[in-house]
Amino acid sequence: MAAQWIEALTGSLSQKKQYKSDMARVEALPEPYRATVKALHRYFNYYAGISDGDTLIRMIGDHVDLWERAAVDGTPVHDILGEDPVEFAESFSRAYMGKEWIDRERARLTRAIETAIAEAGGGDAS
Repeated sequence: MAAQWIEALTGSLSQKKQYKSDMARVEALPEPYRATVKALHRYFNYYAGISDGDTLIRMIGDHVDLWERAAVDGTPVHDILGEDPVEFAESFSRAYMGKEWIDRERARLTRAIETAIAEAGGGDAS
């Protein structure tokens, strides 16, 4: 019972455990893979705006898998990223885009305008 209450406030404990596990995997990567993954994760936090914890955890896990495999195979970082690391990061994160934080704000904006119109008598202010 208490665990459900805590998870309702702080988020899934299993997601937190998985995130910590994935971050430990990142720390175990050799350079330059470790620094690359950290830089990309920081960019994902700003660019992706993913608000669904399951989606975010899956994306991070898949991303770490990619770089672990590259490190094992000795694949150069530029061979993974291509010419444009920004394009790589945005393409990678778009594959996981589902519900985003901005979706909530869009819905909030729409509701606020609809409420304002309804309270003003239902007509558009033209």
